[in-house]
Amino acid sequence: QVQLVESGGGLVQPGGSLRLSCTCSGFTFSRYTMNWYRQAPGKERELVAGITTGGSTNYADSVKGRFTISRDNAKNTLYLQMNSLKPEDTTMYFCNAVRAAMRAEFWGQGTQVTVSS
Repeated sequence: QVQLVESGGGLVQPGGSLRLSCTCSGFTFSRYTMNWYRQAPGKERELVAGITTGGSTNYADSVKGRFTISRDNAKNTLYLQMNSLKPEDTTMYFCNAVRAAMRAEFWGQGTQVTVSS
């Protein structure tokens, strides 16, 4: 079955760094656009960063220059390197896989990131 398992979240002080991972199985990872979303309670889900099958990336304005998305197709794993973290980055982060041609979309369960002193 399809699984997307996020890891790497936790508590970090402002200005610190975290690296999120999303290990995937049950689908052909290399053929999917992969994204990181975040959603705080009571707020809409926000696209944080995305990476296409060809390696093109896009970022929300709020994280440009601080976050870096990458993928390792050999390991079926998506990453999000988060630097210079701010308290407003505190929320749940979700891994997402999309293949529009197949109308296929999958989600992970999320990992909590808390930025606090």
